[in-house]
Amino acid sequence: MTPILTVEDLRVWFPGRVATVEAVRGVSFEVGREKLGIVGESGAGKSMTGRAILRLVPPPGRVTARRLVFEGIDLLGASEAAMRRIRGERIAMVLQDPKFSLNPVMPVGDQVAEAWRVHSGASWRESRRRALEMLEAVRIRNPDRVYQAYPHEVSGGMGQRVMIAMMLAAGPDLLIADEPTSALDVTVQMQVLAIMDDLVTQRGMGLVFISHDLNLVASFCDRVLIMYAGRIVETCRAQDLAAARHPYTQGLLRSLPRVDRPVAELAVLERDPAWRDGAGA
Repeated sequence: MTPILTVEDLRVWFPGRVATVEAVRGVSFEVGREKLGIVGESGAGKSMTGRAILRLVPPPGRVTARRLVFEGIDLLGASEAAMRRIRGERIAMVLQDPKFSLNPVMPVGDQVAEAWRVHSGASWRESRRRALEMLEAVRIRNPDRVYQAYPHEVSGGMGQRVMIAMMLAAGPDLLIADEPTSALDVTVQMQVLAIMDDLVTQRGMGLVFISHDLNLVASFCDRVLIMYAGRIVETCRAQDLAAARHPYTQGLLRSLPRVDRPVAELAVLERDPAWRDGAGA
């Protein structure tokens, strides 16, 4: 597998009153045209890793890496003008909650059309046609009606589909999806995952799927990175996640309820300070 993204020793710092907080600490991985899952507890550094790749960490945060290369482009060395062309057109990111990602005073169809128009330079009429195609591609019934709707007029699942349509309108090579199904019920969740799976497969894209749901990632992704306290503590094939060796991953798995193996009391994850330094594998 030829990687389209190479990350080596990625670090994200935030200055504090007492000390500097290192939110991401020496993360390294590669992504090809595959579905790569990143899992861990809240605060593990998953979302910050995705934002750092696109240089979306707000100041005073600071991002460094030994290598951060996307298809031959040094993302850390690229100018801001170059990054604006890369964001959306080459690498897209679906954020966690569409309620906070969509413009509340603009019809959702115009937002999808604008994403295409900015990167393609197409006319407004052509951009509208493209937006309707993308809304249909994410299985929205009656896209003409939904095009005119405002964000507060669509459901959470439909809003997430609109976000996916917007991010895929320009045909990126890599999609970073940050908890794209966390606010959805199970039925809608599976529909959104099926849409993403079809689009990634048809377009030959790479996908970084950020989640805290181990069962979901195990069933949907090809490979999984497990993060704890800003570090990757284990990497495995998704189908082998149940046989993970690191005690942190084992603890996460034991804390999940199982319909086929009911227990009187779920295990509580006990953390070892040595895990912060990468020990325990």
